[in-house]
Amino acid sequence: MKFRFSVSTFLFLILCCLRPALAEPSDALFLAARDAALAGNRGQLERLAADLRGHELAAYVDYWRFQLDLKNDLDPAAVVVFLANNEGNYLAEKVRGEWLRQLGKQQQWAIFDAEYTALKQPDQELVCYALQSRLTRGELGVLDEAVPLWLNLIDPPESCVPLLETLIVAKRVLADDVWARIRRQLEANRLTGARYSMNYLPRSQTPDAKTALAVTNTPLPWLGKTHLSDSRMHRELIALAIARVAHSDPRLAAEQLEKLDARLQANEKSWAWSQIGWQAALRHMSEALDWYRRADAASMSDEAAQWRARAALREEDWDAVRAAIEKMPPALAGQPVWIYWRGRAYRAAGRVEEANLLFAGIAGQANFYGNLADEELGRSVALPPPAQPPTPVEMANVADNATLRRALSLFRLDLRSEGVREWNWALRGMSDRELLAASALAGQFGIYDRAIAAAARTREEHDYAMRYPSPFGEWIRAAAREQSLDDAWVYALIRQESRFVTQAHSSAGASGLMQLMPATARWVAGKIGLKNFQPGRIDDAETNVLLGTSYLRTVMESLGHHPVLASAAYNAGPGRARRWQADHQLEGAVYAETIPFDETRDYVKKVISNVIYYSALFNHPPRSIKSWLGMIGARGSTGNGELP
Repeated sequence: MKFRFSVSTFLFLILCCLRPALAEPSDALFLAARDAALAGNRGQLERLAADLRGHELAAYVDYWRFQLDLKNDLDPAAVVVFLANNEGNYLAEKVRGEWLRQLGKQQQWAIFDAEYTALKQPDQELVCYALQSRLTRGELGVLDEAVPLWLNLIDPPESCVPLLETLIVAKRVLADDVWARIRRQLEANRLTGARYSMNYLPRSQTPDAKTALAVTNTPLPWLGKTHLSDSRMHRELIALAIARVAHSDPRLAAEQLEKLDARLQANEKSWAWSQIGWQAALRHMSEALDWYRRADAASMSDEAAQWRARAALREEDWDAVRAAIEKMPPALAGQPVWIYWRGRAYRAAGRVEEANLLFAGIAGQANFYGNLADEELGRSVALPPPAQPPTPVEMANVADNATLRRALSLFRLDLRSEGVREWNWALRGMSDRELLAASALAGQFGIYDRAIAAAARTREEHDYAMRYPSPFGEWIRAAAREQSLDDAWVYALIRQESRFVTQAHSSAGASGLMQLMPATARWVAGKIGLKNFQPGRIDDAETNVLLGTSYLRTVMESLGHHPVLASAAYNAGPGRARRWQADHQLEGAVYAETIPFDETRDYVKKVISNVIYYSALFNHPPRSIKSWLGMIGARGSTGNGELP
């Protein structure tokens, strides 16, 4: 990682900050206390707590003692003392939040209200408890605040359920609203929630439990029943069942809707067609746009509306792209992605000045669509002027920040999740200069993900060498050369995969800098003849990079040496990357935008944007983002190599 420091700053940093990086004699006691807390051994925890007074992380020992008490009731006096001793710290926020949950469940509103005002970052569960408290005081305006939750909170925490039910009792939510909520829950595959919401319907519209289960779980047989009436309940259930069929077979769903068309009213038909169009668009089916045309935009969720625009992009129907975006809700249409594509649609129609105004609104933003907008306006994506390096005084201040010091101590003890939370808590409200100093501090300790997190928050002063660090060069650059890969692209991918955390592990089982799955690592090790390979070596940075770049080259070769396809394949698998190709050439940007997996779509865009900045930092010959995106060949044009 390349940080620009004077010699005096560097020496000062070592003097100020070396102590937190070194093992403390009491570290073993601290970790033993953690083990005692995890085992529920209060006696051992209390004995160790006495020995750890004065330790930089002593507050964590007190917090673990509170955790044991959470199973019963927290002692209010002890909580007050803890909060007073740790006010403003991350653990005070955490303890206060957990205490507030307990108070909310017990409906101790007087104490709840007094403590809630001190909470800095309430989550949805606590927000709902606060609304409950205000409702008990007769604040009827609370219902106005709760109404948006009806549609937006489709998977509510328990504390929000009484508010939703109050909206029903107060008739602020009527049958139309209940059916709208059921539709949203079904779209999100919250089937249990959708069936539960049916209990809020008027009695004449409430299906029995057996019918509700059949509609969501076995929709096709249910649609074949002959006793369906034209009642509101049956019309809505028909639309829901067709949406469920569309999840597995959009064409079959369309056939069913055609058969039952006469039974449904306009709103029900429109929503059902939007669901069929959405599911078809996710599968890149050519019929998607035709089915969408039978739907009214007003009946669509945000996801369905966005996939209408994506379906039009796949078909290169710019009039349909423009129409789809213009019918989106303003907040959705105002996102950079849709500003860019609306500009492209305007330009395709010859409305160049209007297009350029849209591009100018997002140009300069450090993201995929900001980069593309720059190029649409004839500008190269350029690094902003680098900020002045942190001064010794600025470094001294961050080195003396108690929260950052706790974070460093937690990282030292390999308690990464706790360290990340402390670090992020410390960044709140920091100035650009403080953020740059915090980034430099993290970089010196090799905590590159936190260095990125701090540098990426700056608003006016920026240092892209901190935002886009390049550590482990002796392995990454050498491996990239060996595999004939662009080192900027390899760094861009690693930044997105692991943020340079060598011990990173995903929930799916991927490990290390390049997030390799064990089966993939074994396959690559065998392919390249890596001797004595053992699964435990995946976390070794040098080995991980060797295997990861070898696999990346193989993926590239099997996919026509296209970085967009290879990036998609690295995240979601080569088979999927091939399936997402069209039967005709596609712009790389269109391919990326129409990837059906949210995670992979976001991943590919970020990797390609990362490449632009790494290329600039490495002084590579200028290359536009559109040249990286290129054109994606038609399906079947990229080979069928066997890859894991």
